[in-house]
Amino acid sequence: MPVTRRDFLSASAGLALAPVLGSRGVAAPAPREADIVVIGAGAAGIAAARRIAAANRKVIVVEASGQVGGRCQTDASSFDVPFDRGARWMHNPETNPMIRLARSAGLDIVTAPVGQKIRIGRRYARPGETEEFLAALVRANRAIDDASRKADIACAAAMPKDLGDWAGTAEFLLGASFSGKDLKDLSAVDKVRAQDRNTAIACRQGLGALIAKLGEGLPLVLSTPAQRILWSNRDVVVETPSGKITARAAIVTVSSNVLASGNIKFAPELPKRALDAAAKLTLGSYDRIALQIPGNPLGLSRDDVIIEQSNSTKTALLYGNIAGSSLCTIDVAGSFGRDLSAQGEKAMAAFAVEWLTRLYGSEVGASIKKTSATRWNAQPFIQGAMSAAAPGAQFSRRILTEPIGAMYLAGEATHETLWAPSTRLGERRARRRRRAAQDRWCQGCDAGARCARRKTQRRAPRSAGPMN
Repeated sequence: MPVTRRDFLSASAGLALAPVLGSRGVAAPAPREADIVVIGAGAAGIAAARRIAAANRKVIVVEASGQVGGRCQTDASSFDVPFDRGARWMHNPETNPMIRLARSAGLDIVTAPVGQKIRIGRRYARPGETEEFLAALVRANRAIDDASRKADIACAAAMPKDLGDWAGTAEFLLGASFSGKDLKDLSAVDKVRAQDRNTAIACRQGLGALIAKLGEGLPLVLSTPAQRILWSNRDVVVETPSGKITARAAIVTVSSNVLASGNIKFAPELPKRALDAAAKLTLGSYDRIALQIPGNPLGLSRDDVIIEQSNSTKTALLYGNIAGSSLCTIDVAGSFGRDLSAQGEKAMAAFAVEWLTRLYGSEVGASIKKTSATRWNAQPFIQGAMSAAAPGAQFSRRILTEPIGAMYLAGEATHETLWAPSTRLGERRARRRRRAAQDRWCQGCDAGARCARRKTQRRAPRSAGPMN
């Protein structure tokens, strides 16, 4: 998945609720009732659950896999430093409360080095060549921006035709590396509207470790896929292998690919409008090949980021000597990355060695001691990296924000500028669901005391203060 991640917003601290955890892939018995059930324990799902719990509502989080984090996963055991298999960076530290949350949780926050190095064959780009590349990148970005003001066309259609030797590199960075999709498959409006990101911030223990930390104390049911959701305007019933959960509402945070795949059944079926929108926001492909290379035979500095001058998008991005260790990662994305990933980890590792050999010499292969590769497209409960709108389909993000009876869709695909795994979308859905509940809470309720309390609260004078 791309090395960039945007604007994680915190939720209020979760209440000390006893978790219900599946272990070793075996589903634990699910609670039978909740005020709100959250489907998915990724960044958005955890944020939604924390917000709901802090509002004193009973929430249950149902997660298909055996771990928290969704597309934020940290491998802490394979290498000598934590390896973020998915999302790696947080951005905009001046407005990003996730950084404060990480510090308050006792995790270490570090700033990523600024800039990238460019490799031209077996040497690094000279200053003048770097300036040429940056000028080409600026021109390409400007052309896409100008085109987006007229129509939502494919980014590729707006690219200047005279970028010369830098065309392939620019296409890779602006398309595959940015969104997981080639420029021909990426909406110009979606790209332009994506929020700007400044300083990249990493969590030393891993971004996946941070999301898991934020999920502590929440009522989680792991290894328990939602098989079918029965919904109406008043309530929902979520059917799982370990039983049914009845709730007044559901917040569904699964990826757009999972939503469109039909792996979760809905009764009644989802509106065609929502399904069509999800199908136009398919996930890009972004995978990471991790290599342990002791002795620093590449001569890299700590946390070096290397790209190459390429005549096509069949290239990669190197993140070297991570945190001063011997771990390096080769990131592949877009249609090339998707095809490579489909061939399996062995083919991915072979490409990484060939690519490094082309840039640094034949001795690199003998130095590699251990490899590992992600294959997000093959993960059945995720099926890709982050959503990216097809040309002409940027409006689909807004469609996914529309309530469907007592269900609310959340997650990165539902925001027009913050697409990528994010807690903000979970929080926003949780707040919206809570506001809607002010008018619906008494419907169908046979608890006279609760209804009486609700009516008393509604008659309270304004001086009593806001309800939440």
